[in-house]
Amino acid sequence: MSKHSHHMTGALLGELKLCTEVGPSLGDTRIHLLEAIDRLGSLTQAAKSIPLSYRAAWDALDEMNNLAEQPLVVRTTGGKNGGGTLLTAYGKQTVALYRALQAEYQLALSKIHEQLQHSSCQGKSDGCGEQYDVPRFRRLLRRISMRSSARNQFMGTVTAIRPGPVEFEITLKLDEKVHLIAVITRESAGSLDIFPGQELYALIKSSSVMLVTDQQLKLSTRNQLWGIISHIYRGPINSEVVISLPGDKTVCAVVTTESVQTMQLAEGQEACAAFKASAVLLCSYQG
Repeated sequence: MSKHSHHMTGALLGELKLCTEVGPSLGDTRIHLLEAIDRLGSLTQAAKSIPLSYRAAWDALDEMNNLAEQPLVVRTTGGKNGGGTLLTAYGKQTVALYRALQAEYQLALSKIHEQLQHSSCQGKSDGCGEQYDVPRFRRLLRRISMRSSARNQFMGTVTAIRPGPVEFEITLKLDEKVHLIAVITRESAGSLDIFPGQELYALIKSSSVMLVTDQQLKLSTRNQLWGIISHIYRGPINSEVVISLPGDKTVCAVVTTESVQTMQLAEGQEACAAFKASAVLLCSYQG
């Protein structure tokens, strides 16, 4: 997606390029995945219908949820059908907007903006009765188009800046329940021109995340995010452990498979993802 923002109108300007593979962008495959989830109510069945591996589908949802202002999907547990995966009202709006953009590919995006501003969700009773929020959709596209090798990617709002003689401590609000603390140099803070209310990316390598299961254990790490282990991908040497946080965000840690066995980690278990403030890399987007 090549685009330039228009701060006065929130219009989408640029050229729409549809993707046919799962990558760090809102491409056609990911839209198909969201549509299949809405239709089938199951991530497993949706992945098979694309087709995608379950792992690729899960990772795609985690990335989109972590970077979106609101969850695109929610995972339910229990109940008569044993739980499933559901599209939120925001997720349905996102799919509808993307399809509208695809249909109007050859038209000027300024006309698409005008058209979508006066569209509705055609009377659906799932919270879509309001007008489409095009500026918010544009921000979502900009966020998830960023490419990085860091496994954990979040978008947050600066809520506090604590300057020091050498380093700055920055607090980011990811949502109402999750906050991150980053420590960066004074020079980096000046380069990013950080100010309260600014939106920044927070990147954390999965190898920098430690896992803790004992709530009585005292840690010196500034970031301690408690959640539920949702997935464990075991390898011969290292394993990937994914923790679901409050607010439908996730954080991933890579630890040795021996550690997974020693700690007796299991899906559904409560665990803490702990990492130093210096392990959080902050970056901003232009435009």
